[in-house]
Amino acid sequence: EVQLVESGGGLVQPGGSLRLSCAASGFTFSTGAMSWARQAPGKGLEWVSSISNRGISTLYSDSVKGRFTISRDNARNTLYLQMSSLKTEDTAIYYCAKGWGSAVDGMVRGQGTQVTVSS
Repeated sequence: EVQLVESGGGLVQPGGSLRLSCAASGFTFSTGAMSWARQAPGKGLEWVSSISNRGISTLYSDSVKGRFTISRDNARNTLYLQMSSLKTEDTAIYYCAKGWGSAVDGMVRGQGTQVTVSS
């Protein structure tokens, strides 16, 4: 059974940074692409970023490009999202998902971790 467990969320001031982690189990992590998605209050699920199985290729949504960095450690079966220069509009529940690209609605996801950007 695929299991994805996110952590690292919290409350941060605008301009601050956070690093999210996603621990994966139940499948061969190193063979598949992974993604991050988020859902802001009252809005639909939004794709944030994707990374290929070996981390060679990455994609970012325009809303986070230049501020967020996706990475992975296949030896630790862990996916990361380093978030910098955070804005209030980044407030959302962040999910890791098994798959590549923006069609995150159809991907297996974890339970999410809350990120709140507020002064």
